Amino acid sequence: MSAYPQDPGAPDAPYLAFWRERHLCTLTTLRPDGSPHVVPVGVTYDPEARLARVITNKASAKAGFVRAAGTEGARVAVCQVEGRRWATLEGRAFVRTEPERVAEAERRYAERYGRTPAPNPARVVIEIELTRAMGRG
Repeated sequence: MSAYPQDPGAPDAPYLAFWRERHLCTLTTLRPDGSPHVVPVGVTYDPEARLARVITNKASAKAGFVRAAGTEGARVAVCQVEGRRWATLEGRAFVRTEPERVAEAERRYAERYGRTPAPNPARVVIEIELTRAMGRG
């Protein structure tokens, strides 16, 4: 049972506001040996679509670990914290390469982080289909 559960598709207002502020986050994926791989990332949260998105290079370790999980997707978590406020989103991640999905992820990143990512022809988006949310906004 999660402490401070949230509905990933309909979080409360303070939780959603926290995800709209500019914060560095972490993404946790699993290596083939089962050990966690935790890296800093920018994350955008789209509760209406029940998705979190992370833009990255297709050759990154995180993208490789997600792809290695196969068609079932990789179990992952993204998290952010500031003082007593914290938020975690969990779900199944998939690497998406379709230009429209990458463009949408870049647009949302620019909106949240206040800067447009530099062009990168090797960019992909890790889309996380959310199954759980918890935290205190």
